[in-house]
Amino acid sequence: MSTDYEIRAIPAQTLEELRTRDDAGAPPRRVVDEEGGNPLRCCLERSRPGETLALVSYAPLRRWARETGADPGAYDEVGPVFIHPHDCGGWAGAADGGYPEAMRGERRTLRAYSADGRILGGLLLDGTREKTPTVEEGLAQLYADPLVAAVHVRAVEFGCFLAETRRVVAG
Repeated sequence: MSTDYEIRAIPAQTLEELRTRDDAGAPPRRVVDEEGGNPLRCCLERSRPGETLALVSYAPLRRWARETGADPGAYDEVGPVFIHPHDCGGWAGAADGGYPEAMRGERRTLRAYSADGRILGGLLLDGTREKTPTVEEGLAQLYADPLVAAVHVRAVEFGCFLAETRRVVAG
């Protein structure tokens, strides 16, 4: 699959920081996921029943902005995500570039950002409706705009951040 973007889990260095103090300034909350199935942003997999997880506040746009020099201003937001409380090795599927199966769902929203950190638009993916694009088709549609530098994938029901994609710049 040829893409002009890459899919990214939360980077290892950021995970180390979040396991000590999250983006809201609090220590991680350890929870036992009795039922399993929660999305893990460290490895882009789903939790197993009975697995201990860390629930942390994460500011994906703020982290991206620090790295790129963007200024998200009022678009900066912090929300809860589940991660493994210890290094899990990260996302194993990163090499193939395909969208992680564990992060799929019937209802997703894609939010596109410019290089300066502003929202350029978005796309609702609702698998319960006919002619709804796949995640890959939606990402391709948004990245067709040369101003799009990053797209965040979120769950519709809770607005939870699921994964980040970034434009790959050749050269």
